[in-house]
Amino acid sequence: MPSTDETGQAARHASPAGPPPPTGTPADGAPAGPGPGMPRWLPRAMVLALALIAAFQLGSWAFHQLTGLLINVLIAFFLALAIEPAVSWMAARGLRRGFATFIVFLAVLIAAAGFVTLLGSMLAGQIVKMVEEFPEYLDSVINWVNGHFHTELRRVDVQEGLLRSDWLRNYVQNSATGVLDVSAQVLGGLFQLLTVLLFSFYFAADGPRLRRGLCSVLPPARQAEVLRAWEIAVDKTGGYLYSRGLMALISGVAHYILLEILEVPYAPALAVWVGLVSQFIPTIGTYLAGALPMLIAFTVNPWYALWVLIFVVIYQQFENYVLQPKLTSKTVDIHPAVAFGSVIAGTALLGAVGALIAIPAVATLQAFLGAYVKRYDVTDDPRVHGRRIRRVGPGEPTRLRKLWARRPEQGSPGAQGPEGAGDGGSP
Repeated sequence: MPSTDETGQAARHASPAGPPPPTGTPADGAPAGPGPGMPRWLPRAMVLALALIAAFQLGSWAFHQLTGLLINVLIAFFLALAIEPAVSWMAARGLRRGFATFIVFLAVLIAAAGFVTLLGSMLAGQIVKMVEEFPEYLDSVINWVNGHFHTELRRVDVQEGLLRSDWLRNYVQNSATGVLDVSAQVLGGLFQLLTVLLFSFYFAADGPRLRRGLCSVLPPARQAEVLRAWEIAVDKTGGYLYSRGLMALISGVAHYILLEILEVPYAPALAVWVGLVSQFIPTIGTYLAGALPMLIAFTVNPWYALWVLIFVVIYQQFENYVLQPKLTSKTVDIHPAVAFGSVIAGTALLGAVGALIAIPAVATLQAFLGAYVKRYDVTDDPRVHGRRIRRVGPGEPTRLRKLWARRPEQGSPGAQGPEGAGDGGSP
């Protein structure tokens, strides 16, 4: 008991001096005292980061879902830019802008329908001709095989073997099951075509309203730049389309004359095919377009196909070096290497659509940047023209001056050089 009282009195005497010492020992690795609290901004920062990630994922998903629609809108925009000069020309003469746009679209649709009809009749006629003449082709092949390999094949045996083959049966089954897929693709293509035509009609008919709405959210300085870029895009896209259309007309007439001279069937349809494909598929369109006339000419006479090939190559050179520079110098004046690179880049980004709109897009960008890039006069240096400057050694100018100073003395009758003076002094 006394010891306990003494302990309690000692504790009461020690308590005013400070807190009592901890009774327990902290666990291994645990802090000895209470730690600092969580910053107030950390929860809000975490919520904001999660919200940004969710918004990015949602935007990426929406962009991938709407890629087809965005490509159709882009095609419609460039088509509207291409026909806007014609629409504006008719609207300036009293027609309503919507009715003028309808007239332009009707003319384009009539031309496209006529082209498809001619091409379809040509292909249908060739298919019917091939089917009718297939037995003759088969007999000629069988006779050639029997004559060279000493076999006894007959056309009836070959036909029965083809009809009873598993390959033909599987092909017919796969074709029957793929009819629905082909039909769905055709319907999807028609829907995309209608979407492009609808958007392009609205862009062309409501072009002034669209520009006014876009400029209403921009300051005056930006409005001038946007209107200037829009005007350049209209000029370059329309100029590209009209110049290509004129070159397609010239190319079609030239190939039509050749095909008529060679008496190749379906010459008008083939000429239209060559003119359109060669001009609206850049760089290699001429050679792709010439393949079909060569094939049809080969069915008439193999030498005719060679004449068509020679004419296609010669006309391509004439178009590249004579016709195209004169027609596109004021509309789409870009370097051929830049045009080729832009087509490759457009194809990599958007496929066939990118190949079609790459050249007018690059021409618009080049013209817009050219208005803001300051240019200077080029110095008259031989290296500008590709000529190299001959480097002169350190002692060569002095030697040249000495030789030039001695030249009159050497030309005089009584002049003697150092060697002559030495020789004269010798006995």
